[in-house]
Amino acid sequence: MRVFESLAELRPLVGQEVAVSDWVEVTQQRIDQFAQATGDLQWIHVDPQRAAKGPFGTTIAHGYLTLSMLPLFSESAIEFRGVRMSVNYGLNRVRFMAPVPAGSELRARFRLVAVDDIADNGVQVTTEVTVERKGSDRPVCVAETIARRYA
Repeated sequence: MRVFESLAELRPLVGQEVAVSDWVEVTQQRIDQFAQATGDLQWIHVDPQRAAKGPFGTTIAHGYLTLSMLPLFSESAIEFRGVRMSVNYGLNRVRFMAPVPAGSELRARFRLVAVDDIADNGVQVTTEVTVERKGSDRPVCVAETIARRYA
């Protein structure tokens, strides 16, 4: 867990990896719950028998499930103290580069891209998040996130 006592500590770290999350298992139950919540019930995600005969030999997580896990990864990797509020501002780009078979373990690496001052004593933080799967050399997702944090 990387702890930042103030937002001022971020600026000198632009360009550097600042944290790595814990590993999180992507269970079939998690995939099924995401499918129910979003209405994306495609067989490659929710039908283990049919998916066993498909291109990956098993069900795979939704790309958007992987993306939606970014706050979970962040929770185990980074703590901001002295911040009164944080809000997601958006994404610059997202790529899903490899499948996530059910039962995979994922973690995220966080690299600061930019820290820009904004109104109300805040900063806009752009972070490249690379999600990796245990046992694979290829990332499953790379996303550039934008958050606004206010001291």
